[in-house]
Amino acid sequence: MTTDLSQMTFPKASTPHPKETRIILANSEREDFDASIDCYTRNGGYDVLKKALSMKPEEVHQEVLDSGIRGRGGAGFPAGMKWKFLDRKSGKPIYLICNADESEPGTFKDRQIMHKDPHQLIEGMMITAYAINAAQAFIYIREEMPYGAQILDQAIAEAKAVGFVGDNIGGSGYSCELIVHRGAAAYICGEETGLIESLEGKRAYPRIKPPYFPAALGLYMCPTIVNNVETLCHVKHIVERGGRAYSEIGTPNNSGTRIWCLSGHVMRPGYYELETGKVTYGELINDIGGGLRSGRTLQAVIPGGSSSKIWRAGERFKGKLRNGTEFDWAIDDIPLDFDSPAAAGSMSGSGAVIVIDDSADIVEVLANINEFYAHESCGQCTPCREGSLWMKKITARMARGGARPEDAQLLASIGDQIAGKTICAHGEACAWPTQSFVNKFEDKFVAKAEDKSPEPKSEFQMV
Repeated sequence: MTTDLSQMTFPKASTPHPKETRIILANSEREDFDASIDCYTRNGGYDVLKKALSMKPEEVHQEVLDSGIRGRGGAGFPAGMKWKFLDRKSGKPIYLICNADESEPGTFKDRQIMHKDPHQLIEGMMITAYAINAAQAFIYIREEMPYGAQILDQAIAEAKAVGFVGDNIGGSGYSCELIVHRGAAAYICGEETGLIESLEGKRAYPRIKPPYFPAALGLYMCPTIVNNVETLCHVKHIVERGGRAYSEIGTPNNSGTRIWCLSGHVMRPGYYELETGKVTYGELINDIGGGLRSGRTLQAVIPGGSSSKIWRAGERFKGKLRNGTEFDWAIDDIPLDFDSPAAAGSMSGSGAVIVIDDSADIVEVLANINEFYAHESCGQCTPCREGSLWMKKITARMARGGARPEDAQLLASIGDQIAGKTICAHGEACAWPTQSFVNKFEDKFVAKAEDKSPEPKSEFQMV
């Protein structure tokens, strides 16, 4: 079915906050901008692809290396370095996959790009495909984003009709096809090898690494690069500005901008594009996000999606960063980058910041999270398959009035037997919330044993 992208509308974000630096979101949030190729090209769209095609592939790759850009999907691994690991000696075809699964709870940024500015993603992918010499690229999108898949299909058709996708792109002699593949909305497909298995038509069981690193043995056992939507969009802007110039945006080892998703008990939830490391969690929550609801106090922050370790209000974090700089932070002081949340015992993950005020029952919050991860376990590894279900059952029982004083340590013990003992990081994803909730809020878990009410107390609704 053909769709007129100029007529498809989605709510726009508000006027940029003074602390925002919109690069990826520069066009998509404008009222006079739509998803059609006509609008995109009027605003300079595909000019950077033409520039890239006039360069050698290795020159494009070098710009990405020089930029220092780190993957925006969760792991934060340098994108240019990942491309460098490609096995180019095998003689096998090279594939590019865009991970558009966006399955981490609390994350809702990539769909904004796909809905409102799909050609930006397509241009970034074509530049990347050219740089790594891929003749076939895929966008793997979850089934729960039907409009996104529809928009991308139409946008690819538009780009192909004018020579920006397909054969002899821009008259350069370089060719690359691009296909949208809809997954069945499994969280495990956010893991790159699980995604690859699914794309091959198999059950999404993640592969063991080593030996199955995608850069060597990826899709169809061929060299493959898997990058996130936001990461691939950044490639366009890196090539446009130059890698070294782009590296000056943000802070050392944390270059560029990043889109942060703010949700939970704040006045202005939303998605905000900020220079990496130039804004703190406190500024995001209290200034950009408008602070907590009237009369409420902060209880906790989940800093990088539901799988990241929780921070309790009032905590202080002391230590040294990798560059030797000493720090002594409260939650409000922690910079929004890759390294600082890790130094504070958690991670920036997918860039999803979830704020929890004192109205929430912290045990019920964990019960909700555990319900999700037990449902999403692929079942391949025994510790995750069995352990996630045990943690779900225990916290569900606690939330419904059946808590026991010993449950806190039982939960911690189960989490300890999962993390680090599975093929993929889903083990950590389901264990870390339980481990950190119990560690930071053991008093709340013990106190829950005195509450025998079968009705949940907080606004957090059980999945």
